[in-house]
Amino acid sequence: MDADKKRLQKELMTLQLNPPVGIKVNGDHGSSLTTWYVEMEGATGTLYEGEKFQLLFKFTNRYPFDSPEVVFTGTNIPVHPHVYSNGHICLSILTEDWSPALSVESVCLSIVSMLSSCKEKKRPPDNTFYVKTCSKNPKKTRWWYHDDKV
Repeated sequence: MDADKKRLQKELMTLQLNPPVGIKVNGDHGSSLTTWYVEMEGATGTLYEGEKFQLLFKFTNRYPFDSPEVVFTGTNIPVHPHVYSNGHICLSILTEDWSPALSVESVCLSIVSMLSSCKEKKRPPDNTFYVKTCSKNPKKTRWWYHDDKV
């Protein structure tokens, strides 16, 4: 088994046997480890409490040196200033701040944290334009993290 597959298999087993609160890996992955669906619940005491979301993770054979493609999918895309209505997530660890030390679990926890810190449910200001013009793969977007430059 290739190193990337071993790493994914280990991460999958860890998430299935000992998932963080509110995180659940969905489905039988069989021989394909390249696509995962992860269910996520909004954290207690936040704007998203009681809501359920689904994340789609797609891995290349360069994982963990290459970040996974991660998007919200399904019928409930969270309304959040860093989540576009097509499910794309503006989060630096999914692109330029990715590190092989990160994992599916740490990505999920970062997304839960991002949602939990939200003070007002609203879409990004450029949502309509972005959704009309973006690539299907959010990793091909050159993100501008304007709220970090205060």
